[in-house]
This record gives sequence, structure tokens and C-alpha cells, in this order.
Amino acid sequence: MKKLINAPEDVIKDALIGIEAADPRVLVDHEERVIYRKEKVDGKVGIVSGGGSGHEPLHGGYVGKGMLDAAAAGEMFTSPTPDQVLFATQQANTGAGVLHIVKNYTGDVMNFDMAAEMAADEDIRVETVIVADDVAVEDSTFTAGRRGVGLTVLVEKIAGAAAEAGQSLDDVKAVAEKVCKNGRSMGIALTSCTVPAVGHPTFDLPDDEIEIGIGIHGEPGRERIKLEDAHHLAQRIVTPILEDFDFEGSRVIAMLNGMGATPLAELYLMYGEVKQLLDAESISVERAMVGNYITSLDMAGCSLTLLKVDDDLLRLFDAPVNTSGLRWGE
Repeated sequence: MKKLINAPEDVIKDALIGIEAADPRVLVDHEERVIYRKEKVDGKVGIVSGGGSGHEPLHGGYVGKGMLDAAAAGEMFTSPTPDQVLFATQQANTGAGVLHIVKNYTGDVMNFDMAAEMAADEDIRVETVIVADDVAVEDSTFTAGRRGVGLTVLVEKIAGAAAEAGQSLDDVKAVAEKVCKNGRSMGIALTSCTVPAVGHPTFDLPDDEIEIGIGIHGEPGRERIKLEDAHHLAQRIVTPILEDFDFEGSRVIAMLNGMGATPLAELYLMYGEVKQLLDAESISVERAMVGNYITSLDMAGCSLTLLKVDDDLLRLFDAPVNTSGLRWGE
């Protein structure tokens, strides 16, 4: 294992020090391991998310104006504790309630639920949306039901814009649920990832094979196949999404996401292949995102997220955002 670290057990602690040093938009509570927005807006709905570390820039990189108010950083690939989520909720609360955006993993759902109950004891109203967009498998090592993956980024962006615009908690939740209903994702892995505390690849993947439908923690996908060219791999991520949800003739946001170790040149190449397939189905890509938005440490591979949009969702997506992970409109 070759990593730019001091000690495996200190990776998250040291990374949070670097995040605070690099990003003037946020503050970090190093005891609770929560990143929260420095500038608070009274009477605005708070947006909170979080999860296991290792998926950067998700979630801490999306704390800032127009997106998250706080993010709880769990241990590597491990859910944040209820106390962490409660602290994040407290920091995000400015009187209008708080929305929890939770990826569908058993530990995340349970701990966010416990935190919401504790927040209610402090008279903080909390609503929750569960992101479950991965079409690869119905149940997996970490979940009951579909996994929450790339669509989480778009839920955080669009719900964050609605909150920034002064919408009520009920309205912000409704917007987030609309995104969850209309988005789907699918991913592939060319290599495993290596968790620093483990020190070796999470799973064995021969040089001439790839995993179709991999999870962001290295969970198994649909099948393992021999390596194919980008043209055929694009079909393997587009087809399951289109079979699962009727996108034909729709307007969409398309996010071609890198898993952490895939060069941008390859991601853009893959997006070109994906775009041709979408064009053939009369799917109009209104906005395209290509890059590393929700990663899996040093895994090579990519995922595709499609979100069916209308004018309202597109307007919220285009609204100004100022975070280290996403920034436009200002």
C-alpha cells in the first residue's frame, strides 16, 4: 500500500485538519468530526448529510452556500454516529427545521433516525429523505433495498438551492423526494479500492476483468466480465438505467462520475459514448457533469447518474452554489 498518509488510524483526523485549513467557507469540529457552514442564515431550512469517509468530495466538500449546512464524517466507509449527526443538526438549525439527506445504507438510516429523535427532544424539527438510486442490485451487503449513490450529489444540490431560496421544510423535502423519484445510477469498477486501515485491496479483481454494478464501498455488483472497450461499457451502464426508468424523450441532467482513480480524459471519453446512446433514445441532456463527485478512495471506474428534470428542477440546479466541490453562479 502506497498512500500519502501519516498513520492509517489518523487519516480522517488529518484530512479534516486540511479541509479546515483549505476551505474558508467552513468550520470543523474535530471532536465530533463535523464540517459545518461558517455563514449561517437565520430562518433558513438546514440541510444535513453525511456518511462514511472515503467518498470525497461527498459530503464535506459540499458544505457551503446553496448546498449543505453541515456534514458528519464517519470512519472510513462507516456510518457516522448518532451523536455526530445530532451535532451536525444542531449546527444547521437556525429555526426553520432541518432536512436529513441519507444514502440508503442500513447503518446510515439507523443512525440518522436516532439523531432525528434526539433532535426532536430538543424541539428541532427534522425531516428525512432516503436516496436509493442504484439500479445494479436490489439488496446488498450494506443495504435493505437499493443503495444510495451518485444521485445523492444532485439531491444535495437541488434541495440546498430550495432551502437557500427560503422555501419551507415541507417544500424542500418535497423537492428532494422529487429528485429521488426521478433519478437512477449505475457504476462499474476496473480495480478495487484500498482502505488505509486494511492495507490491501478490498476485493480481488484480475487485470483482465471488471465488475459491473459495483457499490461505492466495494460491494459486489451484478456480474464480473472480461474487460471491454468504452463503447460497450457505456452500453452496460446506460441500458440498465433506461430499463429501470422511462427516460425516453425526457430532459435530463447527466453526471458521469469518476470513482477516484480514473483520469479525466477517460471520463470525458466515456461521456462521449454515453451521450451518443442517450441521443439515440431522444433523451436531451440539459446539463452535464463530468468528474469526481462521489468517489471510492482509489478505485478505478465510473458511474452514470441520470435525473429527469423539468423547469423547476433545472432552475434549482442552476442556482448559485459556493462549496469546495461545486461552485457556479457567483
